[in-house]
Amino acid sequence: MSKVVDARGLPCPRPVINTKKALEGIEEGTITVIVDNPESKENVRRFAQSQGCQIRVEEREEAFYLQITKDNPNKAKDKPERLPSADVVCITTNQFGVGEEELGKILMKSFLNTLWDREPRPAKVLFINSGVMLTTKGSEVLETLNLLEQKGVEVFSCGTCLVYYGINDKLRVGKVTNMYETVDILLSAGKVINI
Repeated sequence: MSKVVDARGLPCPRPVINTKKALEGIEEGTITVIVDNPESKENVRRFAQSQGCQIRVEEREEAFYLQITKDNPNKAKDKPERLPSADVVCITTNQFGVGEEELGKILMKSFLNTLWDREPRPAKVLFINSGVMLTTKGSEVLETLNLLEQKGVEVFSCGTCLVYYGINDKLRVGKVTNMYETVDILLSAGKVINI
């Protein structure tokens, strides 16, 4: 019988944290995580994949059931070690600097264009709070962000922020992230540049 983690109604990042605790509590086997929204489903799925687990997702009764299978921990020794950390740019607003809004948007566009044009590029760019507006439909910097992705830069947008602003269905570049993953990215970074 598998362990069940009912994470319905829990705010980000609780479903991921509860999943992590459940996986740490077993040597091997299967746990079932129940969530009630697509963002939590994706967050838990990505976390489980990052742990080397197998995942099967079913949608039923207005909920997502994720069956997560953890293999023998001895197999984890075969996993490659984490590579040295790299730089992360954390963008917390849709404009660069404080002052006139229009100037801030011009400066942000210029900053991202310059970031794409420079070497070395950061490993990851995180968009938080109103910064997520830059990764969604209608943003003037989508082309630049797509070019950054093509050069290997990972782009992440805060799922809670996308939902808060009502633009979670308008994401056009990068992946949706959660607070657990955001903290992990920031703590494992070589250097964090906050905008």
